[in-house]
Amino acid sequence: MNIKKNITNITERIKNATKLYARSPDTVKLLAVSKTKPLTMIQDAYTAGQRDFGENYLQDALPKIETLSADPNYNDIIWHFIGSIQSNKTKTIAENFSWVHGVDRLKIARRLGEQRPAELGNINICIQVNSSKEKSKSGVTLQELPQLISEIRDLPGVSLRGLMTIPANSTLTTPESSSVIEKQRKPFRELHKALEQINNNSTHASGSTETDLDTLSMGMSGDLEAAIAEGATIVRVGTDIFGIRETNNR
Repeated sequence: MNIKKNITNITERIKNATKLYARSPDTVKLLAVSKTKPLTMIQDAYTAGQRDFGENYLQDALPKIETLSADPNYNDIIWHFIGSIQSNKTKTIAENFSWVHGVDRLKIARRLGEQRPAELGNINICIQVNSSKEKSKSGVTLQELPQLISEIRDLPGVSLRGLMTIPANSTLTTPESSSVIEKQRKPFRELHKALEQINNNSTHASGSTETDLDTLSMGMSGDLEAAIAEGATIVRVGTDIFGIRETNNR
């Protein structure tokens, strides 16, 4: 598999989408979802210029992180945890990752902040929103979102950066179709509107405006164009970089 070529292709898709929707290419970050993939593939992606990597299985991620952290040639990798989080895993995540994309409970956010080593600075978190209202998916509803944001925003040890979602139509894989893109855009549009409303309404107790949330983590291999059209700042791409992921025994 030619990882470098795949990253080039994805980068070109991002560039074309930002041009089409009148955005600057540097406003969208590519997060390479390397979960279940071997260390060699991450190294190939790094050589191709990729720096942000997403993992959601700790048993797979930790050996990779430990190996690359010990090598000064890879000291600028940024690790993102993108899966649902159990309470007994928060300490390990807080110690090894810079970003967490799947927070949907105050308890998890509080534990991440409390267990974050001070020398690493705050851990960046995105709240996961269940934009498709699927019972099988984690995430808060748009109605529950303002309350959770108000509870998390001033927690020590965490920096609340924005919102994340995995809508039901993210499995569609024909981004060249305008009708498909329009269908895909709807949940992303709702999330973007929610973020704008939160930023417009949020104030500190003192009355001063809070720091705006600046991150929309949304869009994957099959729907990144639609996500970029609706303001995505991070697109999470796995399959179109590393191939179909392994799912056995997960």
